[in-house]
Amino acid sequence: MSDVALATPTIRSPSAEFWRRFRRKHVALLSGGVLLLLIVAAAAAPWIAPYGPTTPDYDSVLAGPSWQHLCGTDTFGRDIFSRILWGGRISLTVGFVSVALGGLAGVVLGLVSGFFGGLVDGFIMRLMDVLLAFPGILLAIGVVALLGPGIDNVIYAIAVFSVPVFARLVRGSTLALKQTLYVQAARSIGVRAPMLMLRHILPGTLPSVIVYCSLRVGTSILTAAALSFIGLGAPPPSPEWGTMLAEGRSYLGVADQITLFPGIAIFVTVLAFNLLGDGLRDALDQKLR
Repeated sequence: MSDVALATPTIRSPSAEFWRRFRRKHVALLSGGVLLLLIVAAAAAPWIAPYGPTTPDYDSVLAGPSWQHLCGTDTFGRDIFSRILWGGRISLTVGFVSVALGGLAGVVLGLVSGFFGGLVDGFIMRLMDVLLAFPGILLAIGVVALLGPGIDNVIYAIAVFSVPVFARLVRGSTLALKQTLYVQAARSIGVRAPMLMLRHILPGTLPSVIVYCSLRVGTSILTAAALSFIGLGAPPPSPEWGTMLAEGRSYLGVADQITLFPGIAIFVTVLAFNLLGDGLRDALDQKLR
């Protein structure tokens, strides 16, 4: 009687399983490549930008795209392509730093609120409800108006209105995870609350937090551009993309390149972050497996 070979299921590590699922999302992979290219271009702006971000060329004022100026020039003859590269450093920094600050505060508040419950949960969630009662851009405008214009204050403002969503997201995951068997088992053998939250609950909340972070960075870049557009963000002659849009709005129909190319930069960056977030959600969400 011949032996029957039994197929042994392949056991993959969490990272290998994530990559196996994520690489099937071709649009997300393409978006990740675009974002990587944007980040590298922004980081290398001092070396690859053909001109300085504030270097004028009074012989080429309001010039259209050409081999000398790939995206044309603005009202002072400054090269728009160079300013977009330098502005990418500002916009991406605002997006990443503001989301990191808001996410850190929101994750801590959500963990504490969901784990302890009771009065602690009620107090934190009512505070989050107050923040959520304001539209995000209106809350950011209020914070910047209170602190004063400037890119640093824009980061703080965006971080503030990012906190409540992260807190509610993590709280919901914490409420579900603290009822699981492995958390109950750890609690029964005397594991203390801080260790329970950090080692047993926090890792379970990270997939949803990572997905939302990728989506939130795009929103933060868009919000920063909006604040700069209305004069509450980076002041001129900063090459921030929203500031460039504001500078070119008076020349629509005369020199469209001043607003066209920064607008394209914002559109491509935000779209890439959103598509990447969709791919990460599909690869990380246990319910979709």
